[in-house]
Amino acid sequence: MTAPSPKKMKCQSKETNTSSGDKTFIQSMPSPKQERKTYNKKQYCLYCSKPYSKMARHLEFVHRNEVGVVKAVAFPKHSKERRVQLNLLRKRGNFAHNTDVVRQGHGEMIACYRPKNSQRANEFIHCIYCQGLYNKRSLWKHIKNCPLKPKNEDAQGRKRVRSLCALNTPVGLEVSKGFKKVLSFMNYDEVSRVVHTDRCIMQLGEHMFNRMGSDVTKHDYIRQKMREVGRLLLEARKITPLRTMVDFIIPTNFKHVIAAVKVVSGYDEEKNSYRIPSLALKLGHSLNKISSIVESNAMMYGDHERAECARDFRKIHQARWNEYISAGAITTLKEAKWNTPQIIPFTQDVKVLHTHLEKKHNELLSKLRSCPSADSYAALAKVTLSQVILFNRRREGEVSRMLLSAFKSRDSSELHEDIAICLSEFERKLCLHFSRVEIRGKRGRKVPVLLKPSMVSAMELLVETRELCGVPAENPFMFARCGAMSAYRGGECINKAACECGIKNPDALSSTRLRKHIATMSKILNLNENEADQLADFLGHDIRIHRQYYRLPEGTLQLAKMSKVLMAMEKGTLSDYKGKKLDDIEIDPNEQLEAQGDSMSSDEEDSSDLSQTTAPAPVQTEQPVQSEQAVSQEDQGSSNAPKKKWEDSEVKAVERHMMSFIKTCKVPGKQDCERCIHAEPEALKQRTWTGVKNYVRNRITTLKRKGGL
Repeated sequence: MTAPSPKKMKCQSKETNTSSGDKTFIQSMPSPKQERKTYNKKQYCLYCSKPYSKMARHLEFVHRNEVGVVKAVAFPKHSKERRVQLNLLRKRGNFAHNTDVVRQGHGEMIACYRPKNSQRANEFIHCIYCQGLYNKRSLWKHIKNCPLKPKNEDAQGRKRVRSLCALNTPVGLEVSKGFKKVLSFMNYDEVSRVVHTDRCIMQLGEHMFNRMGSDVTKHDYIRQKMREVGRLLLEARKITPLRTMVDFIIPTNFKHVIAAVKVVSGYDEEKNSYRIPSLALKLGHSLNKISSIVESNAMMYGDHERAECARDFRKIHQARWNEYISAGAITTLKEAKWNTPQIIPFTQDVKVLHTHLEKKHNELLSKLRSCPSADSYAALAKVTLSQVILFNRRREGEVSRMLLSAFKSRDSSELHEDIAICLSEFERKLCLHFSRVEIRGKRGRKVPVLLKPSMVSAMELLVETRELCGVPAENPFMFARCGAMSAYRGGECINKAACECGIKNPDALSSTRLRKHIATMSKILNLNENEADQLADFLGHDIRIHRQYYRLPEGTLQLAKMSKVLMAMEKGTLSDYKGKKLDDIEIDPNEQLEAQGDSMSSDEEDSSDLSQTTAPAPVQTEQPVQSEQAVSQEDQGSSNAPKKKWEDSEVKAVERHMMSFIKTCKVPGKQDCERCIHAEPEALKQRTWTGVKNYVRNRITTLKRKGGL
């Protein structure tokens, strides 16, 4: 690749590279053991920024007029209070020194406890309260006893402590307080360190937080997007000269960007496919957003050269990204869906699961009323959550994140009299029976949830016993977890209940497959376009986008419908079904193709028999019998078997049950023909269902030719 022009070189990152900390370290303890104590560990003074081995003496004699020192020396010597205050002054001075080291990118950082061997600085984290530097593996022990920790602060887990303290970096993050809270829940690892130290990634996260930060359920999504870009930057540092996200938007580095995206998403050059194709597509959107953010920031600060770099990057991205990344990723996604079995829940399995949940619901409801506990609360919350998802066929994430405020503010007013006139008596009773709650759905849409009275009573009991069972008062969710700020996962609850009740295929009972199941089975109801749109709107679908869900699966349609057309083409009888719909075509897959002469004689005998049954004309016994060429083949096993004439008793028996098909010009199916034979066992004992079907079809054809219908 050619070297970038001087103009583009000015677009390189101007920020100090503090992301890796490769040249910052923590000095180890001296190895030789000595008899007398040596003061070889130096601390940095908060006021004069110089290192001293005996910091207490230095502060007392040199800075005795400073407020912090006056407060410390006011306590008696050798007292615990005096020692704590002096330690805090040492830590604050060391923190100021560590800040300078990080900004310079090299040097020794001062930790509260030196390791046995020298280590990289990124293995240590500053305490969020006292600013002391501790090893990340033992930080949780210090946090439990930190003298500056608020007394009302709840205990945090080890990983949570690291994530919380990682935000207290020597070079402070210039982000809002709300966004910093979102970052505090990000797992602390190599990726999160890259995220915290790259300005563009932080700006991307804050941009997303400003747009959707009011929705607590979107915070995980924000962290996920930031970590995706962080993994991309980590990979780029290994295989390309790119060091910060600002380098990504330089047009001359576009080839390096493509290489990094392919590696992180698992590109296979031989197969031209991706191991994680969705990640490649997501990174393309994120890079586009970052370039827009960089351009807007550059224009605000008058950096027109960097703004021009961002615009040029977006032009290249728009022109070449599909060629290098998107085309292969989309192809991989599509091919992965080929020849995959269509998994749809069994109706019997759904019924069994409903019964199982209803039984557990009654047991747990009485148990929680009589003896409130965290276990009984959790069990009833999981069962009720599963029931609501199953009954409404709602996305499990939407119901799981139902807010407590949404349930409390549900509309409980009576049905308006003027509106009730438009409803039937049964529909008016249903309006009084069910409750309706509006919650936030996909893409921020308002979606309804219908609740049965049993569900409402269980949810009201859960609200009453929240605090008794250990649910934090700040937890905003209806199905809140005990001792946590999150909610139970509906998918896990349904899966557990499905395994407990012993159904045939528990994996098929996911919220997504249940939603597709009701959309597909709605085909049975023969809904018109308006009714189908109402059902799709309730499920949170757009009928124009999800139309494929509101019909039979594509594979089933092709096997059941298109095969009839191909068989008719193969037999040369497609013209016999002129003017008919696909549903009206009935072809026996066991029928054999006969000679053209037999077909013609069949038409002639149909005419004779039809005239015999519809008018008092003499019977033409010299002509062949009416319609048994296919039936004779099936019964006799030979195409040369003799045809059997239809008797008057047989004709009358068929007409008694099949005249509705003849009058409507609709060929009956196998079940209809068998029903007719079972109703007339004596008269039709010599006939098969295919013979009855062919007789009716020939009657219809003859009447159409004569204009009788």
